[in-house]
Amino acid sequence: METSLGISQASCEGKYGREGILNSGRILTMVVCLGGATLARVALAQETQNAETQVTLALPLPQARLTTPLDPSTASEQSQQTTPPNANEPPAIDAPKPKSLGLTVDFASLPDAPRPQAIAPPENSDSQQSSTASLSGTVIDRNGAALEGAQVALTGPPGSPERTVQCGNNGQFEFTGLTPGIYKLAVIAPGMSTFTLPEIALHAGEFRILPPVSLSVSPVTTTVIVNAGKSEQLSEEQLHIAVQQRVAGIIPNFYSSYDWNAPPMLARHKFQLSIRSIIDPVSFLTVAGHAGAQQYRNVFPEYGSGIEGYGKRYGAAFANHVSATLLGRAVYPSIFHQDPRYFYKGNGTIGSRVLYAISTAVIARGDDGRWQPNYSRVLGHFSAAAISNLYYPPSDRGASLVVFNGLAGIGENAVSNLVREFVLKRFTSHVPKGANGQP
Repeated sequence: METSLGISQASCEGKYGREGILNSGRILTMVVCLGGATLARVALAQETQNAETQVTLALPLPQARLTTPLDPSTASEQSQQTTPPNANEPPAIDAPKPKSLGLTVDFASLPDAPRPQAIAPPENSDSQQSSTASLSGTVIDRNGAALEGAQVALTGPPGSPERTVQCGNNGQFEFTGLTPGIYKLAVIAPGMSTFTLPEIALHAGEFRILPPVSLSVSPVTTTVIVNAGKSEQLSEEQLHIAVQQRVAGIIPNFYSSYDWNAPPMLARHKFQLSIRSIIDPVSFLTVAGHAGAQQYRNVFPEYGSGIEGYGKRYGAAFANHVSATLLGRAVYPSIFHQDPRYFYKGNGTIGSRVLYAISTAVIARGDDGRWQPNYSRVLGHFSAAAISNLYYPPSDRGASLVVFNGLAGIGENAVSNLVREFVLKRFTSHVPKGANGQP
């Protein structure tokens, strides 16, 4: 070892001289110091890394060299150290090695990432509907016709507001979004009686369809005016209206009232109207035609034929007309306080109007506005038939004549009321404006 060192030292001294040896020693000393400093920095970085939570990302940097910065005083020495010992030899080129770039990420200094917020689920319309109930139905009259415009009120559990709807043109109504509970239903329509359904139990999710609600006509009440002078004036007006009503301006239509709420007539005005009907020229022509039909069919053959037979038949027919008109339209109506007029309905289905017209032959309105059996007309027909036993031929008299003529008079009255209801109004003159029958 010593020999080799001696030779090396001698050769170095011989080749480079003493000054070159001294420079090499200085360079070696600096390399050692730099290495120690580098190790100290590495140790310090390791301790810092252990104290903090760090992430080191190693990024390859091709053709890049990271060197520790040197002091300016040692920069020349280091450049000498990098000088190759043999200037004639080409310098050695170090192959580029991937270096690592130390990057640390401090999680404590990073902003908090946005946390996902809870999203409220959309309201489920099905679940909402399942927690409520619905109620619907149809309002009709006694004849099955839909009642448009009827008011339907629904009262719910205590504390809940009352709900009201109006029926459409088909009479239907509907309530939706009802909370489960016990409900009360009330139906009101003009001129009809009130319908109530006190207890309807609705459950969650239930869709209840009620049976058709049928309303009946409410009893008509007429206020009786105590003032005698006022009552006299109204009755006089009714008489004046009646005697002006004529079909085509010729045929009397005295006993038709197109005002459903017309005031009643006094007894003396009932007598005046019946007498006016008896002596009207058209009445004489009507009786003449009736007698001519009997003559043509040879009814009551004991009366004979020719002018004498026709005269007897005309007298009997006129006697029937007078007795039936006086008794059925004046005497009995005054006794039973009934109105002798036919009150035009005008509204509703055809079937309801037909039934009403036929029924008025045996049902009449009282002077108090209430409907009651038509004692006046029924007794008037049978009384006139009984009186006819005084002038009909003896062979045709008896109980059978009374029954036949009484029933015939009621049937004739029913037919005439049908004509009044469906035909006469459009041809009758001086009908009061706005008088269109039942409202």
